[in-house]
Amino acid sequence: MTPPKRQLHLNAFLMSTGHHEASWRLPESDPFASTKIEHYQHLARTAERGKLDSIFFADSPVLFGEVGRRPAGKLEPTVLLTAIAAATQRIGLIATASTTYNDPFNLARRFASVDWVSGGRAGWNVVTTAGPDAARNFGVDDQPAHAVRYERAAEFIEVAQKLWDSWDDDAILADKEQGVWGDDTKIRVIDHEGKHFRVRGPLNVPRSPQGHPLVVQAGSSENGKNLAAQYAEAVFTAHQTLGDAQDFYSDLKARTAAAGRDPEGIKILPGIVPVIGSTEAEALRLERELDELIKPEYAREQLARTLRLAPEDLPLDRQLPSDLPSEDDIEGAKSRYTLIVELARREKLTVRQLIGRLGGGRGHRTFSGTPEQVADAIQEWFHAGAADGFNIMPPVLPSGLEVFVDQVVPILQQRGLFRTEYTATTLRGHYGLDRPGNRYAGSAAQELTSIGSAF
Repeated sequence: MTPPKRQLHLNAFLMSTGHHEASWRLPESDPFASTKIEHYQHLARTAERGKLDSIFFADSPVLFGEVGRRPAGKLEPTVLLTAIAAATQRIGLIATASTTYNDPFNLARRFASVDWVSGGRAGWNVVTTAGPDAARNFGVDDQPAHAVRYERAAEFIEVAQKLWDSWDDDAILADKEQGVWGDDTKIRVIDHEGKHFRVRGPLNVPRSPQGHPLVVQAGSSENGKNLAAQYAEAVFTAHQTLGDAQDFYSDLKARTAAAGRDPEGIKILPGIVPVIGSTEAEALRLERELDELIKPEYAREQLARTLRLAPEDLPLDRQLPSDLPSEDDIEGAKSRYTLIVELARREKLTVRQLIGRLGGGRGHRTFSGTPEQVADAIQEWFHAGAADGFNIMPPVLPSGLEVFVDQVVPILQQRGLFRTEYTATTLRGHYGLDRPGNRYAGSAAQELTSIGSAF
């Protein structure tokens, strides 16, 4: 039997008026879009019209950057997803949530609830949250060490998955005649006791349509890759060159196999910022117009924080200083720090030029061209063993997503690289992943009487 042809997975990474930091300044952009649910519902329906696998929202429990620079206010993404779920039918819905500044029970409940509300379309992007500003919002003077954050994240995911399995799929009987709603023997406490958490359970939400909401991960440090190999089912990553993307792809697939998992069970999706024009010259002009709207004084301050320098140490028309901190000295966002420094060194960019390169996608690959050229770029990496698909990051929203869906997706479909119709109803189904079995199925339920039966 001939195996099915491998096809792309495409996720739309949505961010207010777009990923380019100056997108909000364009005449057609709505600078208040970040708090308008109608804006995000329209984007989600557009992505669904293109048969994309999913949409995704980044998040952090801190006000990011200067409010003078770009729209900074964000709605809490799991709340946002419930409103989007009601306006869509098939598109997967992924939200970011931190394992450093949440607790497993509340977060497991929240994502199980979104999975129920959406009919099985929820995904959780696991982050460990770098930076002292976030820590201070939770009564802590500084972030925990990088290794500690990832150690906590691994245990956090383990507890969440145990909680999602604390109900058997058939625990609800709904027997009106006998007056029995549920079977206590099919719901169990988890009695987790670990280094970071002690959680009894069970969850107060039945096992959701997907069993486990999809687990996504976005860190590319050594600890991040090890966490992904153990738990992630999709990985959002950033690479500037084909070689770097190929190295990351093969490395993470090998780590996944070494962790005892099928490497096909983890989908690697590099970010791409497509600037699309009817001609290559038009696309380059659009990119240039956006870059010219960047206010370099704001961008330099952000770059200085990332590099652990003072802004005055980064003259705009000079290259980066030679004596930057090493990656070993960076406790937060290690992989992004390395990507930025390597990009600047490799292409001998001045600070001003580097700001322009980062303004569109914060280190993700920016590609300017016609719809055919964008499709070619996606196909090249896909066939070269660098990606299972892509995290599409339109520089301007909604127009950038609309152009991608209406002009690039049809080309990928004509080449047989992408679906023409949804064949599944769940996010796991879109990614070709099985519904996980319940780790406790068939085992005797632990005593629940001390917490009281709701049945």
